[in-house]
Parts: sequence; structure tokens; C-alpha cells
Amino acid sequence: MADTPEQQLAKLRAQLAKLDRAMASGVLTVEQADNAGRITYRSYAEMRQARADLVRRIGDLEMQSGGVSRRRRTRQVVMTSRSGW
Repeated sequence: MADTPEQQLAKLRAQLAKLDRAMASGVLTVEQADNAGRITYRSYAEMRQARADLVRRIGDLEMQSGGVSRRRRTRQVVMTSRSGW
């Protein structure tokens, strides 16, 4: 039986959380989300690339299932204010 988009999304988020924990600890081996095996990365750069791919896949699934708009990265924040003087 195929997973629903919500189940797939939950699995991808669990996988992303495990990858984030491994990246924070400096370990290059990560257990899969369903505990079926392990993934060993060659370098931290490869882990960052896998993380970016997971984030993209999660965003795509969110768009398909709920119509949630994709988050945008902000490169520059401009603040303006007005003095009362």
C-alpha cells in the first residue's frame, strides 16, 4: 500500500531531523528514518548537499499536498524608521 503524502512528509521530516542531529555532532553515519539501515557520507559537504535535497523534497511535497507556498530566503533586510524630532 502506498504512503499518503502526509506520511511521506512525516518520513522526510524525520530523516531531516536525524541528518541535522548527525551534522551537529560531526558524525558522518546516519540511521535511516525507518531504521532500515544506515547512510554513511564521505564528507560534511556531501551531508549539506543531502540536506538541501531533503529540504527541497519536503517543500515540493508541501506544495503538492497543502498548497503551502515555498519559503523564500532573504539576502538583505532593510529597516526604515522615522524620528519624531
